[in-house]
Amino acid sequence: MKIAIVGAGGIGGYVGARLALAGEDVTFIVRGANLTAIRKNGLKLISQDGKEEVATNVRATDNYDEAGIQDVVILALKSHQVRSVANDVPKLFGPETSVVTMQNGIPYWYFHGIGGQWDGRRVESVDPDGTLAEALPARRVIGCVVYPASELIEPGVVLHIEGDRFPVGELDGSTTERVTRVSEALTRAGFKAPVLDNIRAEMWLKLWGNLTFNPISALSHSTLVDICQYPLTRQLATDMMLEAQAVAAKLGISFRVPLEKRIAGAEKVGRHKTSMLQDIEAGRAPEVEALVGAIIELGRLTETPTPHIDTVYALVKLMAKSMEEKVAHVRLTPRMD
Repeated sequence: MKIAIVGAGGIGGYVGARLALAGEDVTFIVRGANLTAIRKNGLKLISQDGKEEVATNVRATDNYDEAGIQDVVILALKSHQVRSVANDVPKLFGPETSVVTMQNGIPYWYFHGIGGQWDGRRVESVDPDGTLAEALPARRVIGCVVYPASELIEPGVVLHIEGDRFPVGELDGSTTERVTRVSEALTRAGFKAPVLDNIRAEMWLKLWGNLTFNPISALSHSTLVDICQYPLTRQLATDMMLEAQAVAAKLGISFRVPLEKRIAGAEKVGRHKTSMLQDIEAGRAPEVEALVGAIIELGRLTETPTPHIDTVYALVKLMAKSMEEKVAHVRLTPRMD
């Protein structure tokens, strides 16, 4: 299959390299130093055990017209970055092109075809003016939940930290030829990519941790194990997760994993910095709306109180505002005395 990877950061680079190494026709849509490095050397993937592989059979471009029509487009940007490419991505579309969304959090298409009183409603936190829904129509979308952790450690070089699961699913829960082809391609690349009949429930399970551990880590400059083993932050995470669970229940979602097991799973990851903590340390805008703001929006929609989530949201939004105004990053540095 011809597969375009929009964004070659930690996740996009990891997925694209594995697909290319498995023989797929991969084009990275990427900019800057990353583009230069991939064009010159391919994309290097460093595995957990230190093994290095280089995908040299890839193309890299910042020109969507040059990339041409694709069978599958994998959006591997963070949710707040998708808007910046929304008007260009359709240049990759043919009549049957599908779009695999690899964003964390509540997606813009969440209510498309869901049925009931909120069917077709726009998630305003994520897509305030409908730009995403218009440019990237839900009929093209295959949902995907991203479980691995990986990091772009230098241009053209991705370090895989842990995980290999990328469950996929049609928005209506059906098993179609196109979602089967995507699942099979990811499986050949070494991933666990089952086709699910309720991709939204799986998204909530991943989001359950993201909406808590990401902002708490960013505010406290702590890793997952630190948060889980410190009683006060473990309790805060629990309170936020209980609020989110109540919101999800109003939307017909139940969690297949108990809350304590979900926290234990995060603790097991160890001293891993969440993506939001990595962003604020690097001076990048943190991904807040899809992970936290959207839960508050759905809480208001379902008349479900979310006081702990509201408080953490306000704090991380203020931090992001201060960073933007001062063009600054925020990180802990050791004392020199």
